[in-house]
Amino acid sequence: MKKKLIIYLSLILSCTLSAQETPQSFSLQEAIEYALKHNRSSINASRDIAAAKKQKWETTASGLPQINANVDYQNFLKQQVSLLPAEFFGGNPGEFAEVAFGTKQSINATATLSQKIFDGSYIVGLQSAKVYLNISKNLKTKTDLEVRKSVIDAYGNVLLAEESIEILNKNIKVLQNNLNEVTKIYENGLGEEESVEQLQITLSGVESSLNKTLRLKKLAYQMLNITLGLDINNKTELTDDLEILTAQNMSLEILNTDDNIKNTIDYKIAENDKISKALLLKLEKSKGLPTLNAFLNGGYVAYNESFNFTSKDQQWFGSSLFGVSLNIPIFSSLARSAATARAAINLDKAETDLIQKEQELKLQIASAKSDYQFAIEEYSNKKQNLSLAERIEKKNQTKLYEGLASSFELRQAQTQLYTAQQEFLQAMLNVINNKATLETITNTTHLNE
Repeated sequence: MKKKLIIYLSLILSCTLSAQETPQSFSLQEAIEYALKHNRSSINASRDIAAAKKQKWETTASGLPQINANVDYQNFLKQQVSLLPAEFFGGNPGEFAEVAFGTKQSINATATLSQKIFDGSYIVGLQSAKVYLNISKNLKTKTDLEVRKSVIDAYGNVLLAEESIEILNKNIKVLQNNLNEVTKIYENGLGEEESVEQLQITLSGVESSLNKTLRLKKLAYQMLNITLGLDINNKTELTDDLEILTAQNMSLEILNTDDNIKNTIDYKIAENDKISKALLLKLEKSKGLPTLNAFLNGGYVAYNESFNFTSKDQQWFGSSLFGVSLNIPIFSSLARSAATARAAINLDKAETDLIQKEQELKLQIASAKSDYQFAIEEYSNKKQNLSLAERIEKKNQTKLYEGLASSFELRQAQTQLYTAQQEFLQAMLNVINNKATLETITNTTHLNE
């Protein structure tokens, strides 16, 4: 029985470890959707909305009926003594008698119902709570836009590293073959030692680049995991291809869309700031209005020389009171006037900031469109350059073997090819990233749909 239990536990442990080692696979769209649910910044932004909803109700409830209860227990360790003329008690005129009023112990229990009838600041508070909720929702949208862009950047960096490693490995394989061929030619006395040395230098440089890219690949995966909301060392696999993603993100239609600045999330946030400043001005003005509150309370009080309040013979005295309280601000030494003027200045600043933000967004959108269009043009250019560099490198290989070109000329062609390869990879990544930047600024990612 014990042996079976050990086998059973071993199977469970092995299954658990196997499940933990199973990598998570993501396309770019799947990665974005996963991050919007699990990214820690996005999660906290959702919590901010939940907190804003609670604050909205908290503000609303402050103007609804409030009931509070209070119980006071008093026990005089030494009762206060008062002096009364002794003649009241049959004593001599001019003399005083020491008298302690009341009992040594007492309990007073009251309950109070209060209700605001009119309070200008409460009305402004209700409006502010609604605006605060809208601010939280807009900040959540902005956070999601930034998370989406971060995922695209991180996803593209991983693909760039993977593609670079694949190309570098191919280059190393070609260089090793070239080096072997040139070494044989040199050993047979048909070539120069410099040709071998030139290829060794080139091979050493490419191998160094490969080692560096391998380290960058690990960091790129860790950055992607953090952005997705996963453990930094989580095993993650990507299912999309860099060139296919580039083709999917090449769309000139987005350049022809109308620039509706008021739909951008940054404009909405600036507009929220203006509205909140207007409400603060309204709040300061409301402080000069009267406030009217009503209350109703009732209670019981009991007295005794000892703690015997639970006895059925204890006598309790009831009381009840209804009242209305009117508070009229009359003079504050111009403090309210100064506060109102300050709030008006802040509102003017917010209006100016809104105009400034509108102009900045127009410039940002124009710049983002220009960068995206340039990225598409640069992609076509780098693709042609890569094709030319490949042909030049192959021709120089052939010429070297035939003795028509030097090793230095081959090394130049190879260096040119390797540069073209990296520029082409970066051009593809720029297309994807610049499109994401444009979508983020214009808020055209349809995150709320």
